This record gives sequence, C-alpha cells and structure tokens, in this order.
Amino acid sequence: MTWFERSQPLLILLSVLLGLALAQIGDVAALAGHLITPLLMGMLYAAFLPIPLRHLGRAFGNYRVTIASLAMNFIWTPLLAWGLGALFLRDAPDLRVGLLMLMVTPCTDWYLVFTGIAKGNVSLATALLPLNFVLQMVLLPLYLALFAQALVSLDLGVLVGKIATVLLIPLALALLSRYGMGWLKGPIWLHQKLPQVAMVQLLCLNLAIVAIFAAEGKALLQRLDLLLWLLLPMGSFFVINFVLAQWLGQQLRLAYPEVVCLTCTTLARNSPVALAVAAAVFGDRPLIALTLVIGPLLELPIMALVTQILLRLRPQTSRDF
Repeated sequence: MTWFERSQPLLILLSVLLGLALAQIGDVAALAGHLITPLLMGMLYAAFLPIPLRHLGRAFGNYRVTIASLAMNFIWTPLLAWGLGALFLRDAPDLRVGLLMLMVTPCTDWYLVFTGIAKGNVSLATALLPLNFVLQMVLLPLYLALFAQALVSLDLGVLVGKIATVLLIPLALALLSRYGMGWLKGPIWLHQKLPQVAMVQLLCLNLAIVAIFAAEGKALLQRLDLLLWLLLPMGSFFVINFVLAQWLGQQLRLAYPEVVCLTCTTLARNSPVALAVAAAVFGDRPLIALTLVIGPLLELPIMALVTQILLRLRPQTSRDF
C-alpha cells in the first residue's frame, strides 16, 4: 500500500474541509456541481482498468469460500443493512439509502492489500474480485428497487438508465483500454503501471469529494448532527460481519488464509462505485452522497485494526510458515 493509499482517511477529511470552504464562495458551488459526475466517472475508469474479468470463473475452484462470500455479500449484508438502517436511522431516510448503497457494494481493490497484510490467501481474494464486481453492478439497481423505493422517490427507468451511464461507459472504456494496452504494450506493461492507475483513481475520488462538498456544503452544514447517527450502524456492521466470518470459517473448517480472505472480502466496501451512482441518481439528495464519503473515513482505520486482530487469532502452526 502506497503512502497515498495509507493516507486516504486524512486526505478525504482534508477534501471535505476544502470543499466546505469553497462552498462559501458563491460561483464555485454552481461550477462544482457540474464536475462531480465527470470526476467520478474518471475515478471509475481508473478503478475498472486493473480488474481482470477474464478470470471470472476462477473463484469457484474454492467453492466453500466463494459460496460463503457470495452469500454474506449479496444475501445477508443487504438484509443486515436494511435492518441496521431501520433500527438506527428510522427518521433519516437519506442516510438509510446511503448506508444501504455502501453496504451492498463489496470492495474490489483495497481488500486485497488487507488480505495480504493479515497473511491471507491473496490469490483466492483476487479470484473473487471480478465476481464481486460483476454481481454488485448487476444487483445494485435491484437492491435500490427493493429497499430504497419506499424511502425516497425513485423512478426505476431513470435509475437503470443513470446507473448504466455512470457505470457502463467507464467499464467499456476500461475494457477497450486493457485490450489496446495489451495489444500495443504487452500484458506486463499495465501491471507495472498499476501504482500510477491507483493514484489517478484516488486523485479523482478526492477531487470529486471536494466538488460534492463545494456544491452542497451550505446545506450539509445545517445537518451535521446526522453524521453521528451513522457511527453506530456502520460500527455494528463491521462487528457483526467480522464475528459471522469467524463463525463460518469454523463451521466450514477453513484454513486461516481462507478465513482472512472471507473476512476481508465481506468487510471492505466499494464506496467509490456507490458514490458515483448516488451522485448520478440522487443528485438532489446530498446526504446520500455524504454517507458514502464518510464510509472510507471509518472503513480504512477499521480494516487496519481487523488485520491486526486476525494476526493475533492466527494459529501458531500458521505462523511457522
């Protein structure tokens, strides 16, 4: 993990503060609103570029971890997110939708780093990546239709159209770029450029956060009390899914590296993808995007703590190798 990646919580916080400062300048807010979607689409292009979709079926070589991971990410977690929202955010529908969008999109990048730090099965985690990626893109409109339609005004036709635009255009460009770069430069060249690609992704994400808070900062400053409401449901998600992953690991008799893989892929969330969709679909409801900005502020330190807990739980026999 590069310094830029390790510093993401601090950089996101600085981006929020810079956006709030710029929001006080009248003309900046109007301009910033037009920059949000292009910046997020640029971020998604850089995020999609390294994802090897040709390995889509490789994860089923370890069917126990794959099935457990898919069940937790795409069946259990949406239900948990809905329940936590109903329990803790009953009077804040926008925060409930933001929490749902954050919870139902598994991570497709940083969890590999945390899996490696905790001495987990990185090759298995990499095989799960394209599967998680495809399923979350397909299922996100369904989750919103099932769980969010009763909370906020939602036109399903507009929803599908905007999600297709904001996700499929960067995805198509990324796939074409992968093919073109592989043909012109060879398959190794893109792999060598991944640190630069990751930096572009994070730079676009932080600039998009600046734009979001510059555009909506005045409205958000009036609702700062709602931010505290998010701490309990988000914290509960991490605790519940961590315990559940350890229990499943025991029930399925998984080896320690497999338990780490299962834990990291079911805890880490893909807030950039959810944020891009929120900006496109719910541009008039800034609190939804705000929830997705707060996600990484909590997630990255928690995932760092999780890796240390996993290492302490590591069996003595595994430490000898």
